[in-house]
Amino acid sequence: MSVIMQNKQTLQVAILSLIAAGLLAAIFYSPIWWVSLTAPNYPPESFPDGVRIHFHMNGVFNGCQKQDKAEITEDEALDCVHEMDTINHYVGMYPIAAGGPVERGFGQFLMVFMAVMLLGFICTKPKIRMALMSAGFAGIAIWMSLTLYGEDGFYLQNEGFVTALVTSLDQEASGESAEPEIVIGGITGVLKDSLEESGVEVILPSEVAAKKAKANKVHASKAHLIEQLRTSYDIDQVKSDTLEPWNGSSFQVMSWHYAKSLGRYFNNQEEIVPMVATLELAINVVFIGLIGAMVVVVVGARKNNGFFYWLLVLVPMALPVFFIIDYSAWLWWYGHTLNDMGAFSVKPFMPTVFGDGKVAQFATHSYPYTGFFLMLLTSVVLIVAALIRKKQFKESSD
Repeated sequence: MSVIMQNKQTLQVAILSLIAAGLLAAIFYSPIWWVSLTAPNYPPESFPDGVRIHFHMNGVFNGCQKQDKAEITEDEALDCVHEMDTINHYVGMYPIAAGGPVERGFGQFLMVFMAVMLLGFICTKPKIRMALMSAGFAGIAIWMSLTLYGEDGFYLQNEGFVTALVTSLDQEASGESAEPEIVIGGITGVLKDSLEESGVEVILPSEVAAKKAKANKVHASKAHLIEQLRTSYDIDQVKSDTLEPWNGSSFQVMSWHYAKSLGRYFNNQEEIVPMVATLELAINVVFIGLIGAMVVVVVGARKNNGFFYWLLVLVPMALPVFFIIDYSAWLWWYGHTLNDMGAFSVKPFMPTVFGDGKVAQFATHSYPYTGFFLMLLTSVVLIVAALIRKKQFKESSD
């Protein structure tokens, strides 16, 4: 095979692999799947998509939009993550934040891990490939170690993950504290009550100012969000005999948040403590497993056209499959790990993974969203890159 043709194929593989790496970044910040519940008590005029949530790589976020119609005016969109948690807890289901804590906490490392694998796949010279991946994986290992176990390592987490943790505890992810209730007394209060009883709407200057402040509030910084979590943690730590003082590591925050999420509706410590211990073990196992995988991949990929070389492209290519498996497993867990403290007793069930279903009076809807289609596009791009590289290796060996 001519050198020109070989260089052309190498360039094609490089371009396609870099496009795939860029798509991985877009996937991380995109909603991958959406789920909604619809019922007669959630009319389409107010809830056009029902009670809707969006699954991302780093958390679960509100999928409900603010309604601004002639007959409906909302200051802000309904928090449908909280609404769905409220609905689910009646049948004993744990909050949404209890699902996939390890995947969400490691999401940023896994995406960069796959991007480094793609950079290794581009290289056809084993020594350069091993050096490149060694440097990339060493950086990920240091970053991951500092984030998970280092003091204030939680600051190295992405803002989306931090925001999801704050909002899942029903804390407002904004730069403003909760507004105090305005109490009006004396003659003014009596007059206000009298006018409202007669059908006259009374708006106080203080209420106008409060609404303006709420409308103009800016998105909170990550540091402020973490401070909100720390305040909540410190309150729990004072009440607890087991919580250590705040050190700000992701390991500490993830463990505490998981326990708090599990006990949000069903504070049964006999069940919660073992589940938190399992999470902590899983965090350590995944951390060690990723470090081990980095070493194996670097050493194994020293040979062109070998098994470990092809893993460099096959793993990112299979991302949609990994997501479906993980998503389905967690849905099974939600439906089969029902707490006895729920208001209603139901048999374990498998929530709808794809399509429409029915649970009690609720219709369930579960469908892929932007991020999943980007995953599929990434797979197609990498399939083309892999076929070109396979042809290149075959022709160079002839």
